[in-house]
Amino acid sequence: MQAVVEIGRVSSRGQVAIPVEIRQEMGLQEGSKLLFFLQEGTLLIKKVSSSDWAGVTQPLREAGKKIKEQDVNELIHSMRRK
Repeated sequence: MQAVVEIGRVSSRGQVAIPVEIRQEMGLQEGSKLLFFLQEGTLLIKKVSSSDWAGVTQPLREAGKKIKEQDVNELIHSMRRK
């Protein structure tokens, strides 16, 4: 895949319009899932397949099973302190 550089825009509702050439190159269609990763001022957007998505969300689902409802407030406060 060759490098493609385009400029998109953010709407007043926070929606991002992905330029058509990039959508075509990536095979993005309505309903495609994207992963957003922000680190040190750089935003990375990656297309994820259904199987990738299951792998990404698996640790979150497992962690949710281990947390008791009464522990949620303390967990939130401890994360905020960090």
